[in-house]
Amino acid sequence: MTATRSPAIGRRSGRAPRGLVRVLQLLLLPVLLIALWWVSSATSANYYMPTPDVIAVTFGEVWFSERLFVDVLPSIGRLLLGFALAAVLGVGLGVVLGLSPRARAVTEPVLEFFRAVPPPVLVPLLMLLVGVNTPMKLAVIVSGCVWPILLNTIEGVRAVDTVLADTCRCYGIRGPRWLTTLVLHSASPQIMAGLRQGLSIAIILMVISEMFASSSGLGFTIVQFQRSFAIPEMWSGIVLLGLIGFALSVLFGVAERYVLGWYHGVRAASRGE
Repeated sequence: MTATRSPAIGRRSGRAPRGLVRVLQLLLLPVLLIALWWVSSATSANYYMPTPDVIAVTFGEVWFSERLFVDVLPSIGRLLLGFALAAVLGVGLGVVLGLSPRARAVTEPVLEFFRAVPPPVLVPLLMLLVGVNTPMKLAVIVSGCVWPILLNTIEGVRAVDTVLADTCRCYGIRGPRWLTTLVLHSASPQIMAGLRQGLSIAIILMVISEMFASSSGLGFTIVQFQRSFAIPEMWSGIVLLGLIGFALSVLFGVAERYVLGWYHGVRAASRGE
């Protein structure tokens, strides 16, 4: 009697090596970069290049302390709140302008003017108008990350399929249901692309807003470490910012796959997968 292997067992055994290869692919470049930094810093007498083990020890000492509550969590809170405000403003205004060519033509010169102004330049002005407080920092974040969200939303709304619009009209789909079923649904791929770009900009502006006349936050703390020549502490703050950005990117990717599950399914079907 010849034994046969179950297809399910074969699939499970073939899945593990692929997962292992994927993990190795993800870790290969970071490990190589850390090794390169280790060799360079260990063989150098440069005070400003501490070895990774020194940075790792300093990281635990600095950020797993009261600074987590005084600097890290407030900075992340301002980052997420500013990003949320920019998302609401960008998507809301983008839908209005995308649906109205006349409103878009009237506001386009003004929008292009403000979009061309670098957000860091607005920091001194916002400090005078709003004060050195949380609203100023939120305004800096919103002033920069709203633009990719707004512009992508406008283009997404403008690109709504006219055949689908006529179909909704024939079936009597109007009002809020038309807005959510057709407009936002069709524009969601570009809206999510704008949100991803805006999130990256929000992280940068969060740090910049805390570097000016602030007394707490990641940006303020990293600058203070640099000015006091606390080099390992400074590098640990930079590593923390990178880890926060990576974590937010992963979480956004999960949300994006959930929101755009239908879109990825349609693309996979069109490729015959």
